[in-house]
Amino acid sequence: MPGSCVTISPEFRPRLVLMVKEPRPGRVKTRLAKGIGMVGSASWFRHQARRLIREMQDPRWELCLAVSPDRDGLSSRVWPAHLPRLPQGLGDLGARMARIFRSLPPGPVLIVGGDIPGVTPAHITRAFAALGRHDAVFGPAPDGGYWLVGMKRTRAIPATLFQEVRWSSEHALADSIASIPGLRVALTDTLSDVDTAEDLVALSK
Repeated sequence: MPGSCVTISPEFRPRLVLMVKEPRPGRVKTRLAKGIGMVGSASWFRHQARRLIREMQDPRWELCLAVSPDRDGLSSRVWPAHLPRLPQGLGDLGARMARIFRSLPPGPVLIVGGDIPGVTPAHITRAFAALGRHDAVFGPAPDGGYWLVGMKRTRAIPATLFQEVRWSSEHALADSIASIPGLRVALTDTLSDVDTAEDLVALSK
C-alpha cells in the first residue's frame, strides 16, 4: 500500500504533485472521448500519465500522486506502488487543489495535471526556482488556462484561493491570479494540455 504524501518525507522538501484519475472509460477525459471514443481517451490518459510519472521521478523533489476517486485511487494498481498518494477529495478543481496546498507539510509545492505531454524535469526545475522569489507560480496554457500552479507556502494561504474561477474557460488563469491578491506571482513556461481530439492532432504537427 502506498504511503501518504503528508508523512512520507521531511518538511520543507520541495514536492511535485501529479493529479491523476483512474483511467476508466467514461470517467476520464470526457471531452477527448467525444472525438476518439471513451475507451480511446481512457487508454490515452493511462499511457500519458504513466509516462509522465516515470519522467517526473527526480531526486530534487518528492513526487506524490493526488488520486481520484479517493478510495479506488488510494488502492489502485494502475499507478506505481512505491509513490506516496493522497486523495483529491470532493469539489471542483479549485477546491481540490486548495486542499492539496493546505494539507501537505511546509515547503514549496507544485501541482501539475496528468494530461500535459510536454512537461520535462527542466520545466519543473524552472517553476521551483521561480518560487525562490515569488509566493506563487503559474504555467500558462495557450487557451487562457494553466498546466501548473505552485506555492511557496511561507505565508498563510489566502482563504480566497481559487474562488470565483471560471474553470475550462479563457479566464481561468486570470481569475486564479485574482483570487490571491497581495501575493507575488510569477509566470513560467507556456505548455498545452490535451482536452480534445483537435489538441491531439495539434501535438502531432
